[in-house]
Amino acid sequence: MRLTAMANAWLEQSNNTAFADLSFDERLAMLVDSEWNNRENKRISRSLKEAKLRISQACIEDIEYSARRELEKATIRQYALCRWVTEHQTILVTGKTGTGKTYVSCALANQACRKGFRACYRRAPRLYDELRLARADGTYARLLARLAKTDVLVIDDFAITPIAEVERRDLFEVLEDRSESRATIIASQLEPKLWHDYLTDPTTADAICDRIVRGSLRIALKGPSRRKNRGDVEDSDLQSPVVETLP
Repeated sequence: MRLTAMANAWLEQSNNTAFADLSFDERLAMLVDSEWNNRENKRISRSLKEAKLRISQACIEDIEYSARRELEKATIRQYALCRWVTEHQTILVTGKTGTGKTYVSCALANQACRKGFRACYRRAPRLYDELRLARADGTYARLLARLAKTDVLVIDDFAITPIAEVERRDLFEVLEDRSESRATIIASQLEPKLWHDYLTDPTTADAICDRIVRGSLRIALKGPSRRKNRGDVEDSDLQSPVVETLP
């Protein structure tokens, strides 16, 4: 029956006299809890492994709330409920290099995995490469379908390099499939107000920005890079995020 954790817990109860005074119902409840917890831990481990988060240990609980950060703990607690996932919202994480964009993005995705959702992390340049290769070997439609089914897609390092026409089209296809049906996190050094110009083509830029900017949540990370001090590579939640809702 594959109740390994329950069996191990039963052996522990049998070999420990401290459990003798407990009622049958209490001991059975402990056995069930052991099996449930074991399965939940395995599920979360599988989800995090599949997500391939750049910072797998990033979590909501480790975000700091010093006064100068101007970040409300209540806001992060609200995000921890993952309503933004069930409501298929987009979160834009922006800030200069080294301010912790990747950490915050991975922490949000990690929390989604813990809540039972599936997540997927991709750096924008790698995502474009993956889509280009998929088009070449005939698996393009399959890859798009897989990305469309993922509950939370994290696109990191967006707008870090010039975008080609084929990449712009691929990005539109990915976002179109997810629009109002899945949640997305986009991390970028470039402010959202500059994304339209970055995308260059007015028609495609309008379509893309309408899907990811309008009505999205924003986390703007402030402060200088701390990599030199701690040797991190976008893997530390260090500076002060300011959360707002875009119109």
